[in-house]
Amino acid sequence: MQKDLNILIVDDHPMTVNGYINVLSDEEFKGYHLNFTKALNCEEAYNLITDSAENGKPFDIAYLDLSLPPYPEKNISSGFDLGMLLRKILPDCIIIILTMHSEAVLVDRLIKEINPKGILCKSDIDIDEFLNAFKIIFENDDTYLSNKIVKSLKDKVFETYNLDSYDKQILMRLSEGILTKNIPNYVPLSLSAIEKRKARMKNMLLQGKGGDDYELIEAIKKMGII
Repeated sequence: MQKDLNILIVDDHPMTVNGYINVLSDEEFKGYHLNFTKALNCEEAYNLITDSAENGKPFDIAYLDLSLPPYPEKNISSGFDLGMLLRKILPDCIIIILTMHSEAVLVDRLIKEINPKGILCKSDIDIDEFLNAFKIIFENDDTYLSNKIVKSLKDKVFETYNLDSYDKQILMRLSEGILTKNIPNYVPLSLSAIEKRKARMKNMLLQGKGGDDYELIEAIKKMGII
């Protein structure tokens, strides 16, 4: 017996919404029957979300475009506000953000306040990537960020820790297993300069706790720097 998977798609472009539905409908997800609900603005989405919480048929997944016609009466002005609403009344709903923007400040706020399972930059994805993102998020229970979103997060980390291109090259070589003494063969800096940069990065990224090269590489992988 198949289990219903209730999916809400919110976007103010009807053709885009229908496109998303067609892509997912063409695939077979074993054990599940996909039910789609559309909303073209914040008011429609607000009513659908609140109704689903009350009628015992909550949405399992919600795709939210960030730029939407607002619903001033309920102080809902964007997909971001809808995401906050979902987190409040349907905390188990998987939220996937769709946006034309990839600014680090926005991405950081989305992650901290909504914690979506996916953030897709619209200029970044095609049909195949849209479908692949859904499979990774739903079937593998993993997080998916499109390329521009990942780059934005990396740039933010570099800016936060004041890392430059030489620092990145050093980190890349260390992650490849190249010994520090051999890095001058790949990076146009002296061994002394490389060791000083590595010590500074360890102090910042490992919060002054010291540590070896392996711990440094693990830290930067978690931060998404490489």
